[in-house]
Amino acid sequence: MDIGVFGATGVIGGRVVAEAVERGHRVTAFTRDAARFPAEHGEADWRVADWLDTDSIATAITGLDVVISAVNAGHGIADTIANAGDFVLGAQAMVRALERHPRIRVIAVGGAGSLEVAPGVQLVDTGEEFTTTLTEVLGVPAEYHTVVRALRDALNVYRLSNRHWTYLSPSAGLIQSGTRTGRFRVGGDQLLLGGSDISAEDVAVALLDEAELPRHPQRRFTVGY
Repeated sequence: MDIGVFGATGVIGGRVVAEAVERGHRVTAFTRDAARFPAEHGEADWRVADWLDTDSIATAITGLDVVISAVNAGHGIADTIANAGDFVLGAQAMVRALERHPRIRVIAVGGAGSLEVAPGVQLVDTGEEFTTTLTEVLGVPAEYHTVVRALRDALNVYRLSNRHWTYLSPSAGLIQSGTRTGRFRVGGDQLLLGGSDISAEDVAVALLDEAELPRHPQRRFTVGY
């Protein structure tokens, strides 16, 4: 399978590239800056593409079967907050690019804030409880709520499209590198309770599992331990 990975130099994207190569897929890894190419390219084909530009995306994904979008809007928390709106712009650019390649599937990685904690109630809409989660549990500024809401808006961009999309919202708030176990729970739109953390390595496993055997076409799903 020909798989393209946007955000390939990031915490999750880098693990996706490694997991896809390990499984024997032909992998094209995309980043906006050639200076961020790894010294050792390995078996992936590294290319420059702008995830905010429709033409750049459309050209880059030609010939692919699946695109995995694991992009971030900045380097570090403050930069991501400042550029949170890029998540929506990137989703819109991807949808427009896929209109030119209607058979290509996209699997996009989002955040946990839009998962439901009660019927019809999303985590991001729980007021002080959500702010406490950001500041005391995740250790990020309260302003990070702009990122969470932007990721929810990006999900809605896909939901309103007729493309072949899937959206993964890991139940953990901030994903860090860790251990690949290949064992985790899979859910739908509800936050997984009772230990929902997950490593970037296992997020990559979940993404490649979905790429190889689509179980959530035009739907969002979540994963966690």
